[in-house]
Amino acid sequence: MILGNNHFLVMPMNALKNQVVPNNLRRYILVVLFSALLIAFCSTAFAVDVWPSRPVKIVVPFTAGSVQDALARSISNELALSFGEPVIVEDRAGAGGTVGTGLVAKAPPDGYTLVMAAASHNINGTLFSKLPFDPIKDFTGAAYIGNSSYILMVNSELPVKTVAEFILLAKSKSGEFNYASAGNGSASHLAMAYFNSLAGTNLVHIPTKGTGDAITELLAGRAQAVIAANIAALPFANDSRVRFLGVSSEKPSPFVPGVPPIGNTVKGYAFDSWFGLLAPAATPREIINRISKDVSGLLRQPEIIDRLKRQGIEIGHLSPEEFNLLLKRDFDRMEQVVKSSGAKAD
Repeated sequence: MILGNNHFLVMPMNALKNQVVPNNLRRYILVVLFSALLIAFCSTAFAVDVWPSRPVKIVVPFTAGSVQDALARSISNELALSFGEPVIVEDRAGAGGTVGTGLVAKAPPDGYTLVMAAASHNINGTLFSKLPFDPIKDFTGAAYIGNSSYILMVNSELPVKTVAEFILLAKSKSGEFNYASAGNGSASHLAMAYFNSLAGTNLVHIPTKGTGDAITELLAGRAQAVIAANIAALPFANDSRVRFLGVSSEKPSPFVPGVPPIGNTVKGYAFDSWFGLLAPAATPREIINRISKDVSGLLRQPEIIDRLKRQGIEIGHLSPEEFNLLLKRDFDRMEQVVKSSGAKAD
C-alpha cells in the first residue's frame, strides 16, 4: 500500500496474498522490496570493496615510546602507502593497556580502528577480574607481525653480573629491591612477576604507563630491575647505566650474543610475546584479508625486515585464521603463567 508524502507501508507477503490487491500494485510493491534489498546489499559490498576510503587509526594502548608504539610507527608510513590512505597512530594509555584496547572493542567493525596488541592483551584477560571487553570474543586477528623475547636489565650500580648473583643479592635484601613495568597487566609486569615467583625473590612492583617509563625508573635508580622486550631494551645495549643479565627465550637470542637464557639459572623460566594488529570481531572478512595481505607484503620488504630485525622482532607470517588460533592458545598459556606467577593487578 502506498501512503502520501513518499512513505511506503510494506505489508507482509502473507497479507498481500490475503488482500484483494490489483496485480500491478502487487508487482510494484514486490519491485520496491526487491530494490531495497538489492540497494542494501550493494551498499555493503561497495563499502567493503572501496576500503579504505579514509584514514585508518592504529590505537596503541600504552604511552609514546612503548614497545607497541615503536612498532606501530615503524610500519605506519609504508602501510599508508599500501592502503592508499593515511595511517594514524594514536596512544591511549591506561590501566595496563585496557583503556585503549577497550576503545577498539567498542569501535565500529569497519576496519578503520585497529589496536597494536601483544601478549598483554591476553594477560589482562586473566589478571583483571573485570574487563569492559573479552580479549578473544570481541576481537579478531587482522595481521600477525612477529614475536619477541625479553631481556632482564639491572641498574649497573648493582654489584652483579649474572642472573644467579642478582637472585642472591635480591634475596639478601628481600622487599628492598624494586622492579618497574609498563603497568599492571603488561607483558613486562607478568614476565618479572613470573621471574619473582620461580626465583623465590621478593622484588616490589612499580607499575608505570609504558616500557619507556619503566626503563626511566631503572636508569634513575628507583627500580633495580626491568624485563623489557627486545625492541625497548636493545637501544640500551651499550649504555653504561644498565647491564643485561639474561634473555627470556629458551635458547640464546641472536639479538644479544653472549647473554644467556634466564632459564639456565631459573629452571622452567621462558617468556615471549607476539605482536599484531587486532580488529573488532565483526569486521568483514574481506577487510581483514586486505589488512593481512598488505601487512604481510610489508614484512617481506628488505627495508622493513632490516628495521624490525634491529628492533629484535622475529617476523612471522600467519593467515588471520592462524592468528586467531595463536591468540586462543596464547590466552590459555598466559592463564597458566598468571596463576603460576601469583601476579596481581596492584
